[in-house]
Amino acid sequence: MTDSNKFHPTLAIANIKNHISITMEIENVQYATWVKLFKVHAHSYKVLHHIVPSKKDKEKVPKTNEEKELWSTLDVAILQWIYAKISHDLLHTILELDATTMEAWNRLSDIFKDNKNSWAVTLEQEFYRTNIKDFLNASAYCQRLKQLSDQLKSVDESMSNNCCVLQMVVGLTEAYNGVAILIRQRDPFPLFYQACSMLTLEEVGLAKKVATSRGVTMVVKRVNHSLSKNSHQ
Repeated sequence: MTDSNKFHPTLAIANIKNHISITMEIENVQYATWVKLFKVHAHSYKVLHHIVPSKKDKEKVPKTNEEKELWSTLDVAILQWIYAKISHDLLHTILELDATTMEAWNRLSDIFKDNKNSWAVTLEQEFYRTNIKDFLNASAYCQRLKQLSDQLKSVDESMSNNCCVLQMVVGLTEAYNGVAILIRQRDPFPLFYQACSMLTLEEVGLAKKVATSRGVTMVVKRVNHSLSKNSHQ
């Protein structure tokens, strides 16, 4: 049996939404993250060459009818992945009759490049406004800063490690003054992931203190209640 007659694993995917969590929209700036996830998935199913051709792929042009049919079938399947993971606005913008996967992929890239400068401004503003008080915990806060930093890098506005660490510290509340001072005093600054680890450990320590304080308060209340009850007997 030739390779062209074998069932390709790409065709077994019934719902791409179960594999790629992000849906790309014009309104949010997640193009770079979306592209990374899509490429990883395409690579794992051995169809990356349908969106990013290499020199080797140019040498392996489908020749037989079976090879051409398989290529065409796979290309349509990957095109369906793209259409399923973009917003309706983007879909209507890039949708064209008989378009190939690579043509659709390149149109999305063009849309992103056309808006690169305005997205850079938007991302930078959000990066410097990010504050830990707007997140459930330190981990989510650090994750958002890292995400924004990665997205800025994708629009050629790379943030240095020191800049990311400083912004992380600036966005902390007074409760984290201890770890903020500790990070600032480091020379050189810790790597961003190390600073995030320090912040997370500090948060755990603060949570334990709060729990202990509440426990002591409850015990005191019970003792006072018991003493008050005894004094009235």
